[in-house]
Amino acid sequence: MNDRVSVTITDGVADVRMIRTDKMNALDNAMFEALVGAGERLKTEKGVRAVVLSGEGRAFCAGLDMGNFGRMAEGPRGQSTTTERSDESLGARTHGVANRAQYACWVWREVPVPVIAAVHGVAFGGGFQVALGCDMRYVAPDTRMAVMEIKWGLVPDMAGTQLMRHLAREDIVRELTYTGRIFSGEEAFAYGFATRVCADPLAEALATAREIASKNPDAMRANKRLLNAAVLTDPLGGLTMESVEQGRLIGSPNQVEAVMSNMQKRAPSFVDP
Repeated sequence: MNDRVSVTITDGVADVRMIRTDKMNALDNAMFEALVGAGERLKTEKGVRAVVLSGEGRAFCAGLDMGNFGRMAEGPRGQSTTTERSDESLGARTHGVANRAQYACWVWREVPVPVIAAVHGVAFGGGFQVALGCDMRYVAPDTRMAVMEIKWGLVPDMAGTQLMRHLAREDIVRELTYTGRIFSGEEAFAYGFATRVCADPLAEALATAREIASKNPDAMRANKRLLNAAVLTDPLGGLTMESVEQGRLIGSPNQVEAVMSNMQKRAPSFVDP
């Protein structure tokens, strides 16, 4: 992980950075492993209350490493373009509901605290899908983004179809997927892919993460569970889940502390879950 992704935790905020700067943080075998490893670590890391995911250097992530496309042309049909193992089928569910490439994006949904992507430079193909896996995306206005897979005769297969459909209109998703057209950070905001357009996405994302980290961590984790489930459950299931989560929170130590700190006009002192 150390030569692909760095993780620094300060005051409850995990600052996760792709650091393959010479390749614009392109996704090779080691980068997939590092992203999955970082996400898995943060699922259980004590004291983490928010996460910011970014890329160092000129880009967030340029997408799949070009070397993988060369192997794809040589490999048997149906084999993954995102692994060096010839025996790993795309259909194999190696990480819960996902294969490994999908999990490099989906793992950020499973991290139990909010995750913000700070996006600059380019986010093409798989890089765009990694950003989509986060709860929010803060994007520089001149960022270039694309559902790039059609350029290579492929479909988005890193959870992109499942993530895009909840963010943008169906016709927008289809147009971008069918054409591979490059669009800007400003356009991404208009489409629904960007949460906020910022001159300095990383600074803004870290500021929001620190604000999130100052709130009741029990409620924040419950919020993420509810919002993750909202896109999958029926109204009865969703409303029931709201009631269950709220019942667990009311009167709990951190919830009481949230009330008391506001009433006493002081900074809260929460206990990690």
